[in-house]
Amino acid sequence: MQLVDTTVFFSPTSGGVKRYLTAKHAWLATHSTHQHSILVPGSSTCLRPGGISTIAGVRLPFTFNYRLPLSPGTWTRMLHALEPDLIEAGDAFHPAWCAAHVARARNIPLVGFFHSNLAQVLGRRCGAGVERAVTRYVRQVYAQFDLVLAPSRAMCSYLAHLGIARSSYQPLGVDTEVFSPARRTLDLRRQLELPDDARLLVFAGRFSQEKSLHVLREAIALLGRPYHLLLIGGGRASRLSHNVSVLPYRRDSVELAQWLASADALVHAGSSETFGLVIIEAMACGRPVVGVRAGSVPELVDERVGELAQPESAASMAQAIRRLYERDPDVLGANARERALQRFTWSHALQLQLASYARVFGWMRDAATPRRAMEFGSPHP
Repeated sequence: MQLVDTTVFFSPTSGGVKRYLTAKHAWLATHSTHQHSILVPGSSTCLRPGGISTIAGVRLPFTFNYRLPLSPGTWTRMLHALEPDLIEAGDAFHPAWCAAHVARARNIPLVGFFHSNLAQVLGRRCGAGVERAVTRYVRQVYAQFDLVLAPSRAMCSYLAHLGIARSSYQPLGVDTEVFSPARRTLDLRRQLELPDDARLLVFAGRFSQEKSLHVLREAIALLGRPYHLLLIGGGRASRLSHNVSVLPYRRDSVELAQWLASADALVHAGSSETFGLVIIEAMACGRPVVGVRAGSVPELVDERVGELAQPESAASMAQAIRRLYERDPDVLGANARERALQRFTWSHALQLQLASYARVFGWMRDAATPRRAMEFGSPHP
């Protein structure tokens, strides 16, 4: 069976969606008989069935190397050329409409993955009127899908509120061999020229508005010495203040794992996360997490693995960080590692996803639609 994923959320530095798609591609190759193709933007147009196909697009300024192909016709033709038996679309932009067109034409299932709450993100930037308009648009897009996967239960509830009848909880996963306590090998304090007693906290991800980096910086300013914040995701290495350092985005997962594992804890102030992949990556590295009581974060972080603060409050974030160090961060980190192994491996996540795909084929067969009902096998050991 030919499975095809398509999205605009893919670039050399695109973070969670790219890591999800590449991990899925590798896992399916090892654990199933299904062929998997990915269709995403790139610097050139190239068709690679069973691999990563790209459509040339213009580079978007002020983004992490995202590109936007401007020809829906090309996207549609290339989806057809990949001969899919099922398409998963990972955004609500024109790839979703192209995927819907191809799915109808080929009588195959169409699955969506709700990676980002576009309405909420734009609403916070542009106001309530924009959020209402985008919400109507999102509802219209996902009403076409046979199933919409959401990486948190909070997002499943949001989709139900929109009237999307068929949604399913689909957590993401982490490579627990790459993201492991064994990566705790860097002497970060020496590399960052910090004293030995520095309390070193790390954030990794896009430097975008919804990540609320201002909250982290204000919290660290309130805490003062010996606390130090390392922000991974900037364009170049720099020191913003005596207790805030910046490093470029880590494209290599092993390198990112080393930085996460070698810090004391991950701090994350984003309040609109649909999942928060870097949170479970840090947990898999045996590091506790300080997050916020918003979005999907409380589904991942509780008192066994870290601390939670009120969203958009530097004072509350500072208090949560202090509480973390009043406990034993290494014990919390061990609990975090155990949770990642139990709930968030890629094998666990992708076996659940294949079961969801099989359910979609079952709905089609039971409904006796003209769409082609196919047997969807289980992954092999």
